[in-house]
Amino acid sequence: MKQFLKYVLATMVGIVVSGLLLLFIFFGIVGLMVNSVGNKEGREVKENSILTVRLDYPIAERTSKNPFENFSFPSLKDENIGLNDILYRIETAKTDDKIKGIYLDLSTIPSSFATLEEIRNALLDFKTSNKFIIAYAEYYSKSAYYLASTASKIYLNPEGLVEFNGFASQSMFLKGTLDKLGIEAQVIKVGTYKSAVEPFIQDKMSDANREQVTSLLGSIYHHYLEKISDSRKLPIDSLYAIADGLKVRNAETAVQEKLVDATKYKDEIIEELKTKLHVDEDKKLNLISIENYSNPEKKPNTSKDRIAVVYAVGEIVSGEGSNEQIGSEKISRAIRNARKDKKIKAVVLRVNSPGGSALASDVIWREVKLTKAVKPIIVSMGDVAASGGYYISCAADSIFAQPNTITGSIGVFGIIPNLQNFLNDKLGVTFDIVKTGKFADLATMSRPLTMEERNIIQQEINRIYFTFTSKVAEGRSKERSYIDSVGQGRVWSGEQAVQLGLVDRLGSIEDAIKAAAHKANLKEKEYKVVNYPSLSDPIKKLLTNAADNIRIWYTKQELKAAYPYYQQGKQILDQTGIQARLPYTLSIQ
Repeated sequence: MKQFLKYVLATMVGIVVSGLLLLFIFFGIVGLMVNSVGNKEGREVKENSILTVRLDYPIAERTSKNPFENFSFPSLKDENIGLNDILYRIETAKTDDKIKGIYLDLSTIPSSFATLEEIRNALLDFKTSNKFIIAYAEYYSKSAYYLASTASKIYLNPEGLVEFNGFASQSMFLKGTLDKLGIEAQVIKVGTYKSAVEPFIQDKMSDANREQVTSLLGSIYHHYLEKISDSRKLPIDSLYAIADGLKVRNAETAVQEKLVDATKYKDEIIEELKTKLHVDEDKKLNLISIENYSNPEKKPNTSKDRIAVVYAVGEIVSGEGSNEQIGSEKISRAIRNARKDKKIKAVVLRVNSPGGSALASDVIWREVKLTKAVKPIIVSMGDVAASGGYYISCAADSIFAQPNTITGSIGVFGIIPNLQNFLNDKLGVTFDIVKTGKFADLATMSRPLTMEERNIIQQEINRIYFTFTSKVAEGRSKERSYIDSVGQGRVWSGEQAVQLGLVDRLGSIEDAIKAAAHKANLKEKEYKVVNYPSLSDPIKKLLTNAADNIRIWYTKQELKAAYPYYQQGKQILDQTGIQARLPYTLSIQ
């Protein structure tokens, strides 16, 4: 009877869980259908319209087709779009007679500066059409103001604020926590500046790490001020002084220092926009968000010649990986398919990655090298292309980066936790072992490494670092000794990387595509751009990965702004093998 009740209970639980999954799937499908219909209705562009740009969400490289990406109760939000669509829609609006200008309704933009650089350049290009850009906010974060500085007029709420006080990067150290728990992080690395391990073994930055962060942050900050100086016609020395002295403390001082043109309330902005468009006071403005902007249909491109853009985004792992990772199998297959396709005349590898598995990086590097032997392959670096992200880039014909791209970090490390004291002293757990070989339990977490074991792992990491630097030297036509001198795990900005010869040119993904076309002897508009790997069908993805989609969606809803920290922790726990990763996650405040 007891066994029978157990089976009945298990069956009931299974039915409830299955029912909930089916319910989520049902709502997801309905959401997609409603969102699709709503977007078709909302995307009709009326005459005399204004394109509104907010971008108050993390901007991915490509528009996601994840069914749960924009699904929330009780209503469905506008679709978040990727960088590719943002750039295309701004470019389209430039020549769209129905669009008279852009309204930047900005506050905080949770995206890195290399992504913003691409959008900022697109906005500056839009201005060459003699159409207006007006920016307004109650509060401008550093990232929001960077985009707002492109506007013809920048307005601020009379009680608002512009965050203009310099850049800061703060690192979190866990050594004290690990010490209290009795956990030892056993670190084996190559690279003076390879500071990914520092949070686990120190309670503050090393001198080398502080040196590289200071240099990197200074380079990105100088470029930030330089671009604002150009747009606002303010001396860069004055901008440094404004930030250092915290001279902008409220809306009034923001106007005095000429960071904004005037203070206005939202109704006054609407009134000004109506005046610009000659709209009667009692009429509504025709505003359309960039997410809902209906792109005029592209003329069919009948050219057989193609350029493939292969998107490599996320942490580098072995195998297929997930939607947020660079799986070595998935990306290698995409590059290989592009190489073997006779219609594809050149390849652009778009890299946005902090690195990851050294082995997985080498697998992808091989496909890049094989492709280079038969057709042009150009790398376009996004926000970050460091360590393993640089590894997969170095064999290309040419490398493009933004001035504020984070790159380099040519170094290798491994961390093996020793949990013996934690398990023995804190939990009372002990271990005993029987083994058939001296090193059968190498890298076990239940005891510390012996000196002999540590030396074996160190030799292997030294070998991988030598391989890494040798392949970079080969790809960049440099001496290995030189690559070692600028390597050592040190990170560089895109601007610094050009000066060091690690990157060829500063430019956008569009610049990289044009360079690939030129190298393949293709004339402008005589080729078609195709993207790899293809995005999964949303319904199919929903049905096949329902549990993962629900888990990710629910975690994001619960953690909100803390979700990136959860991701970082999960990435650390998921790491296997020797790593070639960025030494830290740079968050500019």
